[in-house]
Amino acid sequence: MKQRSVLPFLLLSLVFAAPATAISQPASAMAAFAKQPAAGADAVVPGNGSTAITLDVVVTDRSGAPVTGLKAADFKLLDNKRSQSILSLQAATGMTAQADPPVELILLVDAVNSAFQTVASERQWLAAYFQENGQTLALPTTLVVLTDKGMKIQEHPTRNGKALLDYLNANATGLRAIRRSEGLEGEMEQEHHSLVGLEFLASQMSKRPGRKLLIWLSPGWYIYSDLVGNWRARAHQAVFANIAAVSTALREARITLYSINPEGVGEGKFRYLDYLKGVDAPEHADYGNLFLQVLATQSGGRVFFGNNDLASLIDHCVADARSYYVLTFNAPPAAHANEYHGLEVAIDKPGLTARTRTGFYAQP
Repeated sequence: MKQRSVLPFLLLSLVFAAPATAISQPASAMAAFAKQPAAGADAVVPGNGSTAITLDVVVTDRSGAPVTGLKAADFKLLDNKRSQSILSLQAATGMTAQADPPVELILLVDAVNSAFQTVASERQWLAAYFQENGQTLALPTTLVVLTDKGMKIQEHPTRNGKALLDYLNANATGLRAIRRSEGLEGEMEQEHHSLVGLEFLASQMSKRPGRKLLIWLSPGWYIYSDLVGNWRARAHQAVFANIAAVSTALREARITLYSINPEGVGEGKFRYLDYLKGVDAPEHADYGNLFLQVLATQSGGRVFFGNNDLASLIDHCVADARSYYVLTFNAPPAAHANEYHGLEVAIDKPGLTARTRTGFYAQP
């Protein structure tokens, strides 16, 4: 196969349309990814150069049930293998109308990476889910539709299933212009659209308070470095900048990402497991580090394969909002831009497991 450069496809432009107004992205997707993120949920602690980092932590027992009643003394936090003091720990739930702010659910229909029949089935499943729940959805929900022509985001989250169904019916996906038959170039363009869309959605959701559970309905995107020919130093730098920017955007918007693949398990679908380790330097950057399933796992979310019971899978994701903990700590000052910090949270009680973000990128 003829080798092609990575960079031209990363430099494509894309325009996303919001419900009421047209929102243009920068002409260069690379610029959008490499820019310094705006201040989000994290605040700088004056006087010592440290940054306060917020983590949403789900604690479960051996059966997978959420665990309540834990104290700060029950948690152990490691930043790059070094123990860190916990500034605060707050038990939280997003399942009540009194939650302040409530946890928001975001359902994204991906018509860029999914086959037409898969998208059609997803729409039927979602329609049934909204009809079944009527006006009693567990969480305020926003519906997002991603196509290769742009992204449409429901303007206001709602618990009203009929309102969500109306929005779904009003936003048809149609046939995609980018097809798998176009080979590597088409696959790279699909990944490009997806990553720019994810970063754009995170930037919009960072304007809303509270935690968000983003469920991405898609088989994901799979571009491997061994398919794109010889890499140069600038390509490593570009991919590393994308990795750091997407990770930071998700963290600052307090997004936990979930990947649901209704197509089942196909060839190579578990390759993402090879890329779960955080990337600490450009020379270690790989396209696999940007897989949807990798980003989901690293955000503290989950990955689901081989089950087309969409309502049940959505409920599994929503369960993470039933009982969780908001933990804050002071991250040490960064020595250089995009300094990677691996995170580990452990519970000092037998049989309990903590799931949260696995790392973050700090700035000097």
